[in-house]
Amino acid sequence: MTYTYLEDGTTVALGLWGPGDLVGELLSTMKPYQIECLSKVEAKIVPVDDWNQLTNTLLDHIQKAEELMVIRSHKKVETMLIQLLAWLSKKFGSEVQTGRLIDMRLTHEDLAILINSTRVTITRILGQLEQEGLINRLSQHRIILKQEDIWYYEI
Repeated sequence: MTYTYLEDGTTVALGLWGPGDLVGELLSTMKPYQIECLSKVEAKIVPVDDWNQLTNTLLDHIQKAEELMVIRSHKKVETMLIQLLAWLSKKFGSEVQTGRLIDMRLTHEDLAILINSTRVTITRILGQLEQEGLINRLSQHRIILKQEDIWYYEI
């Protein structure tokens, strides 16, 4: 996850990245620019002169930013969280026997930052989704979406 801070100390999420993505200060104008690894990461330095596909990298960053902007534009936090979980499942999830596993170890605070909510609200909504049988929360903040088709249907 990349993020920055506002003058009042508010954390602002800039993006979530996965295998093959290029990230770094050169691709952002935000100061400060922070990177936090939410899963095991193998990073390597790519010299600027080797960025022969810079256009594709920039397009990928723009598209991911647009997707997150759309998710954050919904009025209800529940809708934002459902959309975010569906997006995370699609981008970073893996098939398991009971659904799709989001194995990013995102804390409730991380999810709240991504959609500009509070940790308490995220905890409450995740509890409701689990009671409804739509998700299964595992240890280390991992989540299984049990019925992925419902995420797109109900939104």
